Amino acid sequence: MAKVGIFFGSSSGVTRGAAELLADEFKGSELIDMEEDFDGIDQFEDFDVLLIGSSTWGQGDPQRDWVDPLYELDNERPDLDGKKVAFFGAGDQKTHGEHFLSALGKMYDLFTSLGASAYGFTSTSGYEYEFSLAEREGKFCGLGIDDVNQEDLTEERVKTWASQLKSEMGL
Repeated sequence: MAKVGIFFGSSSGVTRGAAELLADEFKGSELIDMEEDFDGIDQFEDFDVLLIGSSTWGQGDPQRDWVDPLYELDNERPDLDGKKVAFFGAGDQKTHGEHFLSALGKMYDLFTSLGASAYGFTSTSGYEYEFSLAEREGKFCGLGIDDVNQEDLTEERVKTWASQLKSEMGL
């Protein structure tokens, strides 16, 4: 059985909520809060599947608890070959539509450059935004959550995405 780690940074609680919903869907997974539970990038080695969660801030940046780990990953360049990775996170498509979910795109670029295989692409349909670094060939490179404008869709989006991941990853 694949060991699943759900790593998340959350400032307002939206990404944490999605991470907790994912933990309900992936029985036996481990929740790792980047502020409280993260010990270093070698912690990624403990898992076969990495579910990476972050909201988007500023000019499309990951949530603040990801800053040091991403810097360390980029500088140390560990081999993540064989790791299955999927990205999820929160954004506000109306107020911050110019960088909606862009943190996911930045994280996708880094993790895949280290050899991880990405899963969980989702449709951009149903979202209204100007630009996103998370958009790849007409899809998001992960799951987008917008509790500011579409809170009523979050739980179903997470459950649907979890089912998609299980199928794609053979879990």
